[in-house]
Amino acid sequence: MLDAVVVGAGPNGLTAAVELARRGFSVAVFEARDTVGGGARTEELTLPGFRHDPCAAAHPLGVNSPAFRSMPLDRYGLEWLQPELPMAHPFPDGTAAVLARSVAETAASFGPRDAGAYRRLVEPFTHNWDTLLRDFMSLPLTALPRDPVTLARFGLVGLPPSTWLMRRFRDERAKTLFAGLVAHVISPLDGLASGAVGLVFALAAHARGWPVARGGSQSISDALTAYLKDLGGAVHTDYEVKRLDDLPPARAYVFDTSPTALSRIAGFGRYYERYRYGAGVFKIDYALDGPVPWTAKEARVAGTVQIGADSAEIGAALNAVAREGRAPERPFLITVQPGVVDPSRAPDGKQVFWVYGHVPNGWTGDLTDAVERQLERFAPGFRDRVLARATAGPPELAVRNANYVGGDIACGATRGLQLLLRPRLTLSPYTTPHPAVFICSSATPPGPGVHGMSGHNAAKAVWRRLRQT
Repeated sequence: MLDAVVVGAGPNGLTAAVELARRGFSVAVFEARDTVGGGARTEELTLPGFRHDPCAAAHPLGVNSPAFRSMPLDRYGLEWLQPELPMAHPFPDGTAAVLARSVAETAASFGPRDAGAYRRLVEPFTHNWDTLLRDFMSLPLTALPRDPVTLARFGLVGLPPSTWLMRRFRDERAKTLFAGLVAHVISPLDGLASGAVGLVFALAAHARGWPVARGGSQSISDALTAYLKDLGGAVHTDYEVKRLDDLPPARAYVFDTSPTALSRIAGFGRYYERYRYGAGVFKIDYALDGPVPWTAKEARVAGTVQIGADSAEIGAALNAVAREGRAPERPFLITVQPGVVDPSRAPDGKQVFWVYGHVPNGWTGDLTDAVERQLERFAPGFRDRVLARATAGPPELAVRNANYVGGDIACGATRGLQLLLRPRLTLSPYTTPHPAVFICSSATPPGPGVHGMSGHNAAKAVWRRLRQT
């Protein structure tokens, strides 16, 4: 009998398996698809030789993850590549605000009226970043805070809506860039703890950047898998689990799945009925005949580029999706251009380009024209560079990754208390009604992102259970 079986070979499932194997438990992972990866995959979606990331592409939380940083993943081929700028936010006038590794450079891009306000916002946390991040990503408490004073101070700043936090800024440049950071979790700007979201992304950039993985996000999953196998763990692909009886006998079962799937497989009925899924995304992967022709020079060297003319436009796009149930005419876009640091992703002189905009959950329309009209505002001539495109709306994304219910790449709405307490209002979110069944997906704290911390935290609950039996 195995000590633990993990269902789902995404970053959280693989991390949970590694953490258990490192402590001497026998572990096997079962994955429905023919390759490991979940939200960290790389495939040729458009043309031969163009290697795209169908899901996550830039990894500010991955490079900062306490779980990943404790593992020797570099020995298994994972290499983080840092663009000259982690992120740029261009404006219609051809200028841009930037999120740089340097706090001073970032502040300077906002202009003199907001430079000091930004420094005062982030500098209290930059020196204690690693401790703060570990404490923040261990909530609800799976370990006692190492620095409760800094964590409490962060909470005072971050728990109110981001609209409150943005009152610190006087000009639109800082407000717009920060609004874009908050929008990464596909939640309205006035939501509970939305300020904390923007702060975490900004501090992550100042600490270790927003890198891409050499060769694509698949290398993260491949490194975790190789490490797991060296620890004695097993990985089985092309193995769909429909019932618990489909799995071999084990002392514990850990699910890197949505709460919906877990309820269906384990027979939990309506246990997660109050869990809500959020907005979906419409994703386009491009094969380009050269770099994106950004008007702003800063955007040409940034790994990630946010697209939204000002904070009002970003807020309107988020509200259209979350509150009005419609696709915005001018969607807020998150784009990644891996080719600025990784020429291996496309043939010589060509580029891969990654972009998505927000749409209602389960939306079946086509956002391509709206996305490209937005891109043309900030990169005139973009359409002329397109060699091929691969589009995926919510239905296609849900097929590509079963955890993306209705196209929700966060595996659950990131609004209100569900941003912090998920998938239920409990201090033990990784346990379930069955004492031997656990959940470790992005539906559990600390939530979405390729960082493995949900798997890491869930593994703690599992090994405590195994040591008691």
